[in-house]
Amino acid sequence: MPDNSFQLAAIDITTGDNPLYTVIWMHGLGADGNDFVPVVQTLDLPAVPVRFLFPHAPLQPVTINGGYTMRAWYDIRHTDLIEQEDEAGLYRSQHAITALIEREHQRGTPSDHVILAGFSQGAAMALQTGLRYPGRLAGIIALSGYLPLAHKIAEEAHTAGKATPVFMAHGNEDPIVPIALAHTSLQLLRKYHYSVTWHEYPMEHSVCNQELADISRWLKTLLK
Repeated sequence: MPDNSFQLAAIDITTGDNPLYTVIWMHGLGADGNDFVPVVQTLDLPAVPVRFLFPHAPLQPVTINGGYTMRAWYDIRHTDLIEQEDEAGLYRSQHAITALIEREHQRGTPSDHVILAGFSQGAAMALQTGLRYPGRLAGIIALSGYLPLAHKIAEEAHTAGKATPVFMAHGNEDPIVPIALAHTSLQLLRKYHYSVTWHEYPMEHSVCNQELADISRWLKTLLK
């Protein structure tokens, strides 16, 4: 059984009183929750009150970085990201992110008004958690990431997740998470009949203005 003993601290920002939706946004390897705080203003969302949560991943040694301790959702043991996957770490962070969703439910936001978003490792966690969550979410945003534990998705994905729309985007010059891996993840999700909106951009492992504009347009179709 995974170790489910930790809770995630998160930066909490609301765009108005009594938020109707929550966006839980996971950062990439080595960053922290502050990394994507600026998107709250950049996304230029409609006048629907939204709570943004930017959790901080736990501090842990990362094998591929010489065992250096940094914020990471799970360990990376190989340059090929799907080799020697850290299953225990993935499930541990999945449980902690699920606990954030449940906390939002207790605060009055139902799961179908919760959006999971993330960049790189955070994107992997958005997919890992969102597809296994036992309820429909409002959406999943996966930027410059991939589907972890892809070989288990058929047996572990919850049927409720089939109704959750997914936004995936990637740089076609990404040297960190190869776009070929993202394409493989996209094809697998579509094979299992997930509704995926796909975008790619002429960039490396980063986020660009056009991408944020596309996310904004996509979110506006959900936040009503």
